[in-house]
Amino acid sequence: MTDLTAQERLRDAGLRPTRQRCALADLLYAHGHRHATAEMLYEECLVAGIPVSLATIYNTLHQFRDVGLLRDVSVGGTKTYFDTNISDHHHFYNESDGRLIDIPDGLIDVLGVPEAPDGKMITRVDVVVQVREKK
Repeated sequence: MTDLTAQERLRDAGLRPTRQRCALADLLYAHGHRHATAEMLYEECLVAGIPVSLATIYNTLHQFRDVGLLRDVSVGGTKTYFDTNISDHHHFYNESDGRLIDIPDGLIDVLGVPEAPDGKMITRVDVVVQVREKK
């Protein structure tokens, strides 16, 4: 993203820049694009001395997603990562260490996507390629 402050980023997205939202935005965007779970951010908040509950982190991440600041990536049906890179791209998921890694746009072609059900439109197609260390 650009060099916007957390307050500017939140205001531009239509969110009120509360103390907790700004603190979470600072953690998310301080070092470029990243993939984070709510639990990862909760641990970072504990280390940084930011008083926030895990429920508030989940709610805030969903608010950020809903206004287009993040996208969510589900892995294995049980884990959700929040990605600060909102461009169209796919991912490798490393089962060995739990890391999500971007696959640059254009390296995967998705063919044969069915028509959306009546009254619906396809908004995005996610491909998550699961990998692990060779034995």
